[in-house]
Amino acid sequence: MGRWEPNAQARLRQAAMELYAERGFDRTTVAEIAERAGLTERTFFRHFADKREVLFAGSSQLQELLVTSTASAAPEVGPGVAVAAAFEKAAAEYFPPVEYSRQRQRVIDANPALQERELAKLDRVAAALAGALRARGVDGPTAALTGESGVAAFKVAFVRWITDPADRPLLGHVRTAFAGLGDVWAFAPTRN
Repeated sequence: MGRWEPNAQARLRQAAMELYAERGFDRTTVAEIAERAGLTERTFFRHFADKREVLFAGSSQLQELLVTSTASAAPEVGPGVAVAAAFEKAAAEYFPPVEYSRQRQRVIDANPALQERELAKLDRVAAALAGALRARGVDGPTAALTGESGVAAFKVAFVRWITDPADRPLLGHVRTAFAGLGDVWAFAPTRN
């Protein structure tokens, strides 16, 4: 097995996804992933902390992209627009091809522990967005509501994207979902 083979991380990720699809996540070992990729277990652990990280590696980069984009929005931009623009930027620049995202989601959907981890990751994203909004001067409750609403809209967009038989881009689904938030909240009671 080649220790310094090029594209080791991509090869490990592909091998893991194949094995997860064939055997299931729980029945796949790190040794099997490394063997399928033609690499060593040691190489696997250089790239991923454990076999779950194959699915969740990059979560912190996504969160950082969203937070940075929200924080750097023009001062006159409202919190909802800043968060929507951050998710649009992530949709355009961050996500892998739809087929990989579909395969990844099938693995997560088949495993309750992975579902829990995915929800925890999204909760951290919402909290980080709220923190970025508070740093922009948005009050705490509005910042929290905006962060949570942004994540909710993105979740809807993501599901639409991976189930879209026409394979339309994620960006369009994100824009549609965020526009839908306006429709939902247009019927909310007014403040006194």
